[in-house]
Amino acid sequence: MGEFDLIARYFKRPAKRAVLGVGDDCALLQPAEGMQLAISTDMLVEGRHFFPDVDPFTLGHKALAVNLSDLAACGAQPLAFTLALAMPRADEAWLAAFSRGMFALADTHDCELVGGDTTQGPLNICITVFGEVPRGQALLRSGAQVGDDIYASGTLGEARLALDALREHAPLPDELLTLARTRLEQPTPRVALGMALRGIATAAIDVSDGLLGDLGHVLEASGVGASIDTSIAIHLIAASAQITRAEKLFSYEKMLGYVLAGGDDYELAFTAPPSARQAVQEAAQQARTPVTRIGQIEVAPGIRLHDAQGQVLPKRYASFDHFA
Repeated sequence: MGEFDLIARYFKRPAKRAVLGVGDDCALLQPAEGMQLAISTDMLVEGRHFFPDVDPFTLGHKALAVNLSDLAACGAQPLAFTLALAMPRADEAWLAAFSRGMFALADTHDCELVGGDTTQGPLNICITVFGEVPRGQALLRSGAQVGDDIYASGTLGEARLALDALREHAPLPDELLTLARTRLEQPTPRVALGMALRGIATAAIDVSDGLLGDLGHVLEASGVGASIDTSIAIHLIAASAQITRAEKLFSYEKMLGYVLAGGDDYELAFTAPPSARQAVQEAAQQARTPVTRIGQIEVAPGIRLHDAQGQVLPKRYASFDHFA
């Protein structure tokens, strides 16, 4: 099977929202009047971002999900994406499953594939996603204000719990590993929440490398600091009764580390003024995504962790860095 047969069989679809999709040298997109384009790119490399034996269906899902998560953090509605795919050989069974997983998520968000490239080489997936957001309403990292509340969506920590188990660093019961592994391999991009938070949140970021590290980017861009209540944050890993059982397998310190610095969560961390607490909850209900208030923006730079009694705790957690 040649390159163009591969594209036609597994990745070519008729254009819907794009002016021109797959098949020409360039795709053509036309954002609606009064909208700005939001664009993001993420790359997944075998052995670095996923295991060689990962289910290709879930890999297709995640490859697009991590990009949609960036649109969510900007408050943008997905429009289209391109796919650059390098692979050792044209494995038809793998391609069929990968494309099904990718398109299943794409269809959920009405986001169409409009172009890309394929080549032979080590397995590497690079997606660029395009979204639109009303002019001047994009959520940025630079808008957090002193006194703002800090929120996290959904749950944090299960993906890292699964990763450690798969690396045989933290053995888990089968049913618990299955649940945690789903969070690692099929994250849910919080697109609806990001759009609902437009005009409410003052700053936002998606949690890909770990809460503390990603929140640190917001603080740096906004020129502020933060305090986090660890007695609240620890509960962000309790996605279910099964996950709660993990507290009996690992120390409190270990579980808190998963929440604060685990990474691969693809939830949103965002800030909003206390006066917007009701609006935040209404946005969360509209998006059918729970959010938890975990801290506050402060004047002093850096992040301070404290317990329920306000006692400042040592910061022992470092988020993921590809080149650290």
